[in-house]
Amino acid sequence: MGILHKFQEGGATMYAILALGILTVMLIVERARSLYFNFKAPAPGFRKALLDLVSKGDLLGAEKFALNTAGETSVGKIAALGCHLRSTAAGEEELQARLDEKLNSEIAGIDKWTSFLAVFGNVATLAGLLGTIVGMIHSFAAVAGGSVSASDRATLLSKGIAEAMNCTAFGLIVAIPALIAYAVFQNRTDKITGSLTEMTTEIYNDLLFLIEADPAVQKSAGSSKASARSESRHAQQPAQQPVQ
Repeated sequence: MGILHKFQEGGATMYAILALGILTVMLIVERARSLYFNFKAPAPGFRKALLDLVSKGDLLGAEKFALNTAGETSVGKIAALGCHLRSTAAGEEELQARLDEKLNSEIAGIDKWTSFLAVFGNVATLAGLLGTIVGMIHSFAAVAGGSVSASDRATLLSKGIAEAMNCTAFGLIVAIPALIAYAVFQNRTDKITGSLTEMTTEIYNDLLFLIEADPAVQKSAGSSKASARSESRHAQQPAQQPVQ
């Protein structure tokens, strides 16, 4: 009853602070699940196994390996795309541009809601400040009112001060956890995106320089491309009718 009573004393501004508090709690739960519990990283030996396939020139096999073993991870999706591009003899500029595009897409998915915690924290502080100002206005109006008795004036003054202080307190109660959570989740997001960027660079270098440095691998990659084109042409050719 004490908290409910103080909430009612805060006036209409308290409902805006309450809405921000609910959104903050929901977002904290969502970010914790996404960044800690549901986030998946590839197995420790993923890159070594991928390099073994690439070094043999089996780019299609490397693409399937990336999708089968790490298809749910950002690194696996980027590696599969890179292997697919190299299997079709994509050049350096195309490979870099497509991998950068995929990397930015994955980072945007990881970091899409974190910044809203800072927004909610700042807005909750401002909402509390607004309630404080409104409460002080009510207090000054009570003091300046000449048509009420001294006892009623004191009651109105105390209500205005209570409104101001409760709005300030509840605004800070929402803002402080939101800003702390933002700092924690932003640090986690920076670590994930930094690791993802580093692994993407490593995969790019492996696909680019390993294939260019080894003619046998380059020849095998070209054979994979020719085979894929041949299969595509055969699949699109209509069946010949027997000669009567």
